[in-house]
Amino acid sequence: MTEAANTTVTRTRASKKLSAKELIIEYAVLLLLAAVLVALAILSPSFFTFGNIVNILNQNAPLVIIAAAGTFVIISGNFDLSTGAIYSVAGVVAAWLAVSTGSVALALGAAPVIGIVLGAFNGTVITRLRVHSFLATLASSMIFTTVAVLITGGSLITVTTPGFTVLGRNRIGGVFIAVFVMIVAVAILWFVLSRTLFGRRVYAVGGNAEAAELSGIHVDRTRILVFVISGLAAGTAAAIGVSRIASGQPLAGAGLELSAIAAVILGGTSIYGGIGAVWRSVAGVFLIALIGNGFDLLNLNPQLKDMVTGFIILAAVGLAAAGRGKR
Repeated sequence: MTEAANTTVTRTRASKKLSAKELIIEYAVLLLLAAVLVALAILSPSFFTFGNIVNILNQNAPLVIIAAAGTFVIISGNFDLSTGAIYSVAGVVAAWLAVSTGSVALALGAAPVIGIVLGAFNGTVITRLRVHSFLATLASSMIFTTVAVLITGGSLITVTTPGFTVLGRNRIGGVFIAVFVMIVAVAILWFVLSRTLFGRRVYAVGGNAEAAELSGIHVDRTRILVFVISGLAAGTAAAIGVSRIASGQPLAGAGLELSAIAAVILGGTSIYGGIGAVWRSVAGVFLIALIGNGFDLLNLNPQLKDMVTGFIILAAVGLAAAGRGKR
């Protein structure tokens, strides 16, 4: 890049930094998160307690991992509606293996592997058959859910194998192991998306797939890999979830995919692809989680929780759309 080009880029970035409106739009999810934090701290003395904060982190660890990986999918211009079903299949397979073999390592280690396989299946179907990701993953979610039901026979697989609940229930220094797994997973995903060549390719594919192909990027391979990452995350989350409840449930992941997508979009990742970040999705998950926690602490009508969350998502999406329009 020439010196003149560098100067132009620098000036462009500087002009963006000077715009207060753009800063508000850019970091709207953080501002909302801060506002909810302050409100709950004032309204509920029990909110900022160690136990409550740790429980919020632990309860949302699986969703954070799935949403962070789902950021790759949406930035690439795709959707993954099968993560909840992958979560269910990986969970029941882990439970079945624990009961059948008595090996905790084999059982919990199989969950991420199952996720990788099913994610690769999604990516292959989408790229080889040229089926839109929305329809392809909607169909695969039905297939995967049926597989989970067939494995369990429609009932629960209760696990009593010693050590199986360590990942989901045990703590280190008062903090659940699952929270540490979540932090490591988010850190890795953030690094891959924002600091590697593959991450730049994901943005390029989502921004303009045809231009990316002409520039030498293997678009289909990139798309397959983002679905593999999404599947791996769902499988990892399933290992945490099944360890926590010590049973394989064929519908354990029902609705999880919609919660993850809502969090990603609430965080400011564009549904049109090419724009987004892992930290945004994490912030989106915890914004929704804090709203739910606030309703519980303040004894508010739980039926209103989804309505309030829906309005906040609409407001966030509308703000982001207004920002794009002005640019």
